[in-house]
Amino acid sequence: MTIAPTSKYAFSFVFITVLLDMVGFGLIIPVQPALIGSVAHVDVAHASMIGGWMMFAFSLGQFLLGPTLGNLSDAYGRRPLLLMAVFGLGCDYLITALAPSVGWLFVGRTLAGVLGSSYVIANAFIADVTPPEGRAKAFGMMGAAFGLGFVIGPAIGGLLGAYGPRVPFFVAAAISALNFIFGYFVLPETLPREKRRAFDLSRANPVGTFKIFMKYRQVLPLCVALFMYFFATSVYPAIWPFWGTARFGWNSAMLGITLAAFGLIMALMQATMVGPTVKRIGEWNAALVGMAAAGLGALLFGLAPSLLWVLLILFIHAPESFVHPMLTAIMSKEVPDDAQGELQGGISSIMNIAMMLGTVFYSQAFGYFLQPNPYLVSSSATFFIAFGLVGFTLLYLLSAKASQRHLISKF
Repeated sequence: MTIAPTSKYAFSFVFITVLLDMVGFGLIIPVQPALIGSVAHVDVAHASMIGGWMMFAFSLGQFLLGPTLGNLSDAYGRRPLLLMAVFGLGCDYLITALAPSVGWLFVGRTLAGVLGSSYVIANAFIADVTPPEGRAKAFGMMGAAFGLGFVIGPAIGGLLGAYGPRVPFFVAAAISALNFIFGYFVLPETLPREKRRAFDLSRANPVGTFKIFMKYRQVLPLCVALFMYFFATSVYPAIWPFWGTARFGWNSAMLGITLAAFGLIMALMQATMVGPTVKRIGEWNAALVGMAAAGLGALLFGLAPSLLWVLLILFIHAPESFVHPMLTAIMSKEVPDDAQGELQGGISSIMNIAMMLGTVFYSQAFGYFLQPNPYLVSSSATFFIAFGLVGFTLLYLLSAKASQRHLISKF
């Protein structure tokens, strides 16, 4: 992977920023069942439904502001927007740490989503400093930051949660403050003035940003595939802690450990295997392999009889981490330099709409199938639903690949 010379610390700062975004996302997950249950005085089934709406609030915040941040960075540069997001996220952690009720937790989740949209600018930063042939690996490194954040966030939430559910958020606020100070001194600007474009509100609003997918060949089918993928795989953030509590009786520490293992394996896969896999089989085939692993993993999690089996299945499921960076890299090659931020904002919108709908769908389905009903009472029913949806997405992606080959041969 070749990165343009900017600052030897700049890429590290962007990596850490994306990492902290995912820390904020994963921080609350291990303590959610106990926290919501104790504050709202409900059982696991109903707590999962409340948790799903909290995830909806998080994704709604990212959906509303992600495109705006991406477009602002195309107009005013990456540096000021990244620093603003990092500073704001630290303030949000303090708000969440001091939240007195479930309502304030919803406020905190919404702000975390809004301010956690900095990965949109981070991806545009990567596109600025990385040549097209190296972007798959670079986006894979950003995916590794996502995975590491999903290690650190749940681990902090699960282990420090033993001292109180608010303690992890104070720690995260301190880390964000340190990252802001670090970035203020080392982060360069990567978008030259001659490559910037005027800010256009119609291109920055959450609906208007989808126009980019109609402008460039091959982008729209991948947009649909990404939406289907994110919807189908949102089963994990939606129900994992509630599923572990209901099926295996895991406490917050065990939930943190399993989520940390999940993130660690995904991060190692992205950090070490994306480049060699792309070199060997190409971006399209890597995405297909990842999608197949996503479907198989969902099925096996639903059938898992014990913790040991869950840990083993994590390795089978790990290639799913290829899907997002591969499709992002393919799409980034179809747009010019001055639209990379807009593209990443559009991808962010797709992801967050899918996550909004998916987390609510899976959390409500989990609560339904965990209670007495005329069809099936099972804590794993939602994983079987996810298996079917991922399988359908895999078939669609195969069709999209075949269509691309047809267009290439035609032109």
